[in-house]
Amino acid sequence: MVLSGSDRRTAGGTGGEASSLRGELARLDILVAVPGDESGIFLIRELQRTRATVRHLWPLPETLPESADVIFSDLTDGLSARLAWVPGCAKSALVGILPAQFEGDLDLLRTLAVDAVLHRPFTARAVLTSLVMAWTRFGYERRLRQRIAKLDETLRSVRIVERAKAILITGRKLSEDDAYRFMQRQAMDRRVPIAAIATAIIDSQRMLG
Repeated sequence: MVLSGSDRRTAGGTGGEASSLRGELARLDILVAVPGDESGIFLIRELQRTRATVRHLWPLPETLPESADVIFSDLTDGLSARLAWVPGCAKSALVGILPAQFEGDLDLLRTLAVDAVLHRPFTARAVLTSLVMAWTRFGYERRLRQRIAKLDETLRSVRIVERAKAILITGRKLSEDDAYRFMQRQAMDRRVPIAAIATAIIDSQRMLG
């Protein structure tokens, strides 16, 4: 159920970083997975003040939806099995909600890889702070994962090109520089990445034995 009546909207062009942050928060889709008691209603209302789209989901489904940008949920032993991802590959920022006197297993925080923690009883400032911290940390880690993925792809391409160069050096008696320039020309003529030419050379060598 969508509890916020406001649509996602873009941040204004003026007002500095604070205005930009408010605009970013207003575009979020937030899922609140807590009981609909007095504290749960308070949490929902405070999140609505950011103008974000806020959805309340209770009881917990077998698998929490991964469509939300941020999920607020009580930290329970069975929560990890309800997440739609494995730790380290999060699809949403996760705010773990704890009682005022938490006496559970602190290792749960590490296992779930939460982005922020929110203690009961809630306060308006604590709710907003946990939201900002979770979304900021999640965004930072997501950018890191993207950079790592690009680096991995670059390394794979380098290995493929080096292997194709070795085939050309051996098969066509080319120098290392000439082998690379040959693949570079082929890539430019066909308007494809040089790694695609290198892959084709490797595949051809395999077919010919």
